[in-house]
Amino acid sequence: MTKQFISISELAALTGLSAHTLRFYEKAGVLQAANRSDNGHRRYNSQDVLGLTFVLRLKQTGMPLAEIREYAQLRAQGEMSLQERLTMLKLHRQRLATTISELVANASALDDKIQIYQKMISNKPGKKKKV
Repeated sequence: MTKQFISISELAALTGLSAHTLRFYEKAGVLQAANRSDNGHRRYNSQDVLGLTFVLRLKQTGMPLAEIREYAQLRAQGEMSLQERLTMLKLHRQRLATTISELVANASALDDKIQIYQKMISNKPGKKKKV
């Protein structure tokens, strides 16, 4: 980001989100209210972009919107909420590790089933084997 401020449409293009989604996140308390220009248009700075990037990471890793809102509210409180934010992130990381383990186990079960089917198909009667 080379400009000091960017518009909502520029932020939308940068993040892949729609302007409507950005306004929704602001209204829902997930994003801090944007600063406004003299004409009332939203203006985002680099800190807003970093905050949104982390919110999207939390969302992508399965944190519910209510918890993201709580995290954002704690973040807005500044350093006095560091311990609470750390606790939230550690808990989320533990849940993420559990989910990853479950996904790995499920992927392994799928791999096993795929191998069984491939073996059954290759051993199917009437199928000519290549020499």
